Amino acid sequence: MSRWPVCRVLTVLGLLSLLSFSALAAREEAVFQVSVKVPTSDFYVLPLNPGFLEREQTLSWNPVTETLTALREYFDVKNVLGAVDAYLAYEPVLFNGSDNIALKVTFNQQVLGLAAVRVVPEDEARVGKRVLLEIAAQKPDDGYLPGQYFGNVQIIFDALRP
Repeated sequence: MSRWPVCRVLTVLGLLSLLSFSALAAREEAVFQVSVKVPTSDFYVLPLNPGFLEREQTLSWNPVTETLTALREYFDVKNVLGAVDAYLAYEPVLFNGSDNIALKVTFNQQVLGLAAVRVVPEDEARVGKRVLLEIAAQKPDDGYLPGQYFGNVQIIFDALRP
């Protein structure tokens, strides 16, 4: 029996194994996080854009008018048991280490402060309503001073019962 066919078989097997190693050498992976928050059907206050609360929001500077654009985002609100009140946990400001820019926060056209205010009346909250959150910079008396400003806004929503 000739050894030639065995050599050919071994050569072909060797080439196939080399090709399989090269196919394994080029590989890419993608790892990312996935999450979901499923609210109760009885009470929720959720931004229309689900990524809104997960990333930093920017007020854009307009160099022509020397103003900051307001941040606007729609929220879906529902409370089957009654109205919805809201208030701020602390005064909202942007700070650069030495200077402040006060922020005016409105939710469904109601200005929010440290005391609770009714933002969605009972009859609208029971069926659910889409409302606008607006955060606007308040221009200081001496104008906006240069700098990199940062801040947080914390809104607390209360589901009221009649």
